[in-house]
Amino acid sequence: MKSDPSIKVENLTREFGDFTAVDQISFEVRKGEVFGFLGANGAGKTTVIRMLCGLLTPTSGNAIVAGYNVRSEPDKVKKHIGYMSQKFSLYEDLTVYENFRFYGGIYGLSVNELRNKANILLERLNLKSEKNEMVSSLPLGWKQKLAFAVASVHEPEIVFLDEPTSGVDPVTRRQFWDMIYEAAHFGTTMFITTHYMEEAEYCNRISIIVDGKIQTIDTPPNLRKKFEAGSMDEVFIRIARGQ
Repeated sequence: MKSDPSIKVENLTREFGDFTAVDQISFEVRKGEVFGFLGANGAGKTTVIRMLCGLLTPTSGNAIVAGYNVRSEPDKVKKHIGYMSQKFSLYEDLTVYENFRFYGGIYGLSVNELRNKANILLERLNLKSEKNEMVSSLPLGWKQKLAFAVASVHEPEIVFLDEPTSGVDPVTRRQFWDMIYEAAHFGTTMFITTHYMEEAEYCNRISIIVDGKIQTIDTPPNLRKKFEAGSMDEVFIRIARGQ
């Protein structure tokens, strides 16, 4: 029996005055899928994520996220998702563990649950010895991996990652994707935006949004075949230029 999608979007639209940032988009994301959401700057990616996270009310249309309606149940949506923004969801003036404690408290984890989960994640990230270090003292790559862990501390059904690997070196980026695959393997749906087209190859499926409209959704191999392209970079350029 086919399970319900983790995310179901129907004619979702967001207007800012006379400007339509997101224009009647529709798509579904399956449970445990690594779903890439690509587009140039200003295409509408972040606006879509903010609506799906319950942070921004749609002008029209609707979306069901983790079984909850983003228009009528935004608070319930927020409790069942994780979100890592472009600017890192961390407090630089708190220690590594204090960031876990702060976010775990927001999501209602008990003291024991939080301690156990934080220790597991810190062990996995090789950050146990930095547990009491200030976040501001950590290298950029460590901060990004920590931000992902903090966003996942309450074991959400869906994690939204908005350009999570921006600015890090290739080795750290590969390690970050290993974390993404591991989470997806255990059933967490991963919704990712990125400007690195080689990362698009790592996704199960990709959607490409141009000027607020979704132009295509498919697997990377199918998109390369459809557009007779050798890479996702070529596919993206052709779609963005309307070729």
